[in-house]
Amino acid sequence: MLDLLSPAQQDPILSLSIAFRADARADKMDLGIGVYKDSQGDTPIMQAVKTAQQQLADSQTTKSYVGLAGNEAFNQAMTDLLLKGTDGYSRCATVQTPGASGALRMLGDLMYLAKPITTVWITDPSYVNHKPVMEAAGLHVNFYPYFDSVTKQVNPEAMLAALSKAGPDDVVLLHGCCHNPTGADIRTEHWQAINELAQKNGFTPFVDIAYQGFGDGLEEDAYGLRLLADSVEEMLIATSCSKNFGLYRERTGAAIVIGKNKQEATNAKGRILQLARSTYTMPPDHGAAIVETILSDDGLTKQWRAELDGMRNRIISLREGLSAALSARTGDSHFDFIKAHKGMFSMLAYSPEQMVKLREEFGIYAVGDSRINVAGLTESRIDYLADALIAVSK
Repeated sequence: MLDLLSPAQQDPILSLSIAFRADARADKMDLGIGVYKDSQGDTPIMQAVKTAQQQLADSQTTKSYVGLAGNEAFNQAMTDLLLKGTDGYSRCATVQTPGASGALRMLGDLMYLAKPITTVWITDPSYVNHKPVMEAAGLHVNFYPYFDSVTKQVNPEAMLAALSKAGPDDVVLLHGCCHNPTGADIRTEHWQAINELAQKNGFTPFVDIAYQGFGDGLEEDAYGLRLLADSVEEMLIATSCSKNFGLYRERTGAAIVIGKNKQEATNAKGRILQLARSTYTMPPDHGAAIVETILSDDGLTKQWRAELDGMRNRIISLREGLSAALSARTGDSHFDFIKAHKGMFSMLAYSPEQMVKLREEFGIYAVGDSRINVAGLTESRIDYLADALIAVSK
């Protein structure tokens, strides 16, 4: 049996980390995998998380099973964080999942179970895992125009023209904020246009919001999601605590379904739990317990928000510093898009050959599509990166 298997194709992001670790150069730089790093180049544990962990260590009396839906207090806290105050809040149901990728897969499986002919529309380009997860669930995937490689921003005219063709058998996957991989975000007026199209044409919005709080703020980053939740009859949401709580390895996420009414959402939750039973059965507890502990304590919530604000402001500062360093070297505003982008990533629109040159000649590891993780940069390496980017652009 096993001799029939060919070698698996390497993941374009995770394989970079392996190559980076094997690189002996002292001045190497990892801008590939999407993790936040502090000024010392470490991915820190937030103080609010440390405090919550200690409280759990002192108070937990069992490691017995939690249940198929995971931590229901966590589910409610995440629902409150994203949807409280919207019309969709009263007609939704939430399931804890192993990270946002687990949420994507469970919702993909749910779509296939409900309507196998569903086509999922994703941005061009999109998060590297969107297409394979949706296809693994048996769904057809279609791309819609999103990123303009000349302006390095969203191409709203092309995007809306394509989405105007989506209908009742379609699901449109949208990045709630901090678009991965481009860093270019949908503007308020274009969220409103998407909302109008969803109501007019009947497609189902599916919002992946993995970076809430890393763009403009917790509330601001949820604008598009909440606009849709106030207006559409059905909606799907995948969310993650990897970035804004720094819980990467804990695989802490949630899948949220909004139905026409509460009963429809409850039915969908029951089906997700059946699907979960045949895959991972139950999500890991530790990360969800940490998040629930933080969000149920006013003091810890305040501390977490302050730490998150600090991380976001530092990313903005790194963007401004890199953009300024590049402008000083070129004498023009060509790289101003870097400071205009949101969240962890920016797409440079460099060729794969230029990205190979960046790695081989300068030890700077980034994805071949030219996505760089600005949040993986340290202040002391801005000039080195700027020099390298200029060198390979010639």
